[in-house]
Amino acid sequence: MTTTAPRRSKPTTMTGKAVGGVGRWADDRFGGASFLRRTFNKVFPDHWSFMLGEIALYSFIILLLTGVFLTFFFDPSIKEVVYNGSYEPLKGVKMTQAFASTLNISFDVRGGLLIRQIHHWAALIFVASMSVHLLRVFFTGAFRKPREMNWVIGALLLQISLLEGFAGYSLPDDLLSGTGLRIGFSIVESIPVIGTYFGFFVFGGNYPGPQFIPRLFTIHILLIPGILLLLISAHMMLLWHQKHTQFPGPGKTETNVVGHRFYPVFMAKGGAFFLLVFAVLAFLGAAFQINPIWLYGPYNPAQVSAGSQPDWYIGWLDGSIRLMPPIETNIAGHTISWNLLVPGLVLPGVIFGLLTMYPFLEAWATGDKRYHNLLDRPRNRPVRTGLGVMSLVFYFILWLAGGNDIFAHVFHLSINTLTWIFRVGVIVAPPIAFVITKRLCIGLQRKDAALAEHGHETGIIKRLPSGEYIEVHEPIDAGLREFIGARAEGEGGPKPITRGKRPGGPLVAAQRKLGGFYGDGAPAPLPEAHHNGHGEHHPEELETPVD
Repeated sequence: MTTTAPRRSKPTTMTGKAVGGVGRWADDRFGGASFLRRTFNKVFPDHWSFMLGEIALYSFIILLLTGVFLTFFFDPSIKEVVYNGSYEPLKGVKMTQAFASTLNISFDVRGGLLIRQIHHWAALIFVASMSVHLLRVFFTGAFRKPREMNWVIGALLLQISLLEGFAGYSLPDDLLSGTGLRIGFSIVESIPVIGTYFGFFVFGGNYPGPQFIPRLFTIHILLIPGILLLLISAHMMLLWHQKHTQFPGPGKTETNVVGHRFYPVFMAKGGAFFLLVFAVLAFLGAAFQINPIWLYGPYNPAQVSAGSQPDWYIGWLDGSIRLMPPIETNIAGHTISWNLLVPGLVLPGVIFGLLTMYPFLEAWATGDKRYHNLLDRPRNRPVRTGLGVMSLVFYFILWLAGGNDIFAHVFHLSINTLTWIFRVGVIVAPPIAFVITKRLCIGLQRKDAALAEHGHETGIIKRLPSGEYIEVHEPIDAGLREFIGARAEGEGGPKPITRGKRPGGPLVAAQRKLGGFYGDGAPAPLPEAHHNGHGEHHPEELETPVD
């Protein structure tokens, strides 16, 4: 709970007086005392789901620390050398200096393999925690006014992090990452008219290109981390200014924050949690091998490793390319490879565009202009929850399709049959998931309404004077009723807008239809409570419990 800070007594010891004197000297010149006081007194709510964003932040810090170490020893040159390091199976093999330096980090630099694996695991956890954090924000409605721009920043962070992860994954120039880069080059080439020129510009020539690895290294360690730092700083500044959202409950309103102060509680918990995240990543790096490039060997354009699979966050793009039929069109001497252009560029562009703009789309559809500091329960927003689950089903089918060759080999199935199953599933399964999720949410709302009306079952059976037998229910506490009945006032259908060609024009009609779509299944006010079974019975009407 929020508490009042105790009055601090003046220091009496020599050390205390010295520290106080230094503090007053600094405050007289830099004026930081009031800022620090406001900072230390800032209140943060306490809920386990808020730790997801912290995991992403701490993973990013660990990425920076381990990345600095790796930068000291990695050489991004594509100069061809003959390997003569500690790994015997590759001695005498020709490879690029980038691949050779990665082997040296893994086998010759003290602690190099551990740091490299911690770095890779931190990258996976960073993207995973951001993704789950984004889902938490989506399903609870934390993106609504006034936090739309923080959602936009978070969506951009996720997209840029995918590029950063792919860049780091590609730097060692091994056979697996080289195969992924070759696919990326082909996707760039599929852009109509300018694709070939753009690919040659980025790669410094035809693939693999003499300049691409050095350029990718500069982008990976300077450009993208700088952008990520700026976006994370902006994200945290907006969070700090707008205050943190919180789940509904006793004493929680749209105008306050109930929780613990930044100092000492939140600072202590945050510091301990950072050390815990670091410890988990160190354990993963020490105990679980990841990306063993020495098993893949150096990149050779004439070879492709069997069962090639990218890191998990790229798997859905790989799956979308595998599912797209081989369609090409020749227009004015230009070949358009739709089987690469659509799944590799158009589909991600549409998905990330809708993801980034979703808060504005929902606010426009529902006409919701209010400020929101209390979070939604997903069941109370069945349409939004259904859309989220539908998107997840779409994503996971594409992700599974990225391993269709692995599934076909392990389960002795036809890869063509599997591909068609995934093609049909990616179209049919998401709408089914939406309908099922929406009905489940409405069912859970009705369960909440019944709980608020009747209370908890007690197992006590009583008989009425009329001879009817009923079960006595125990009323739920006020805090639980407030939690399950929490909703913003005025939620429901959209407010009509005035834009468009004329009043009631196509834009207004579209908004009304979307508003009706979003308003379908919105929760009704909770009924009045009565706790003596299925009807309104006063206690004096009840007889002795049945033995």
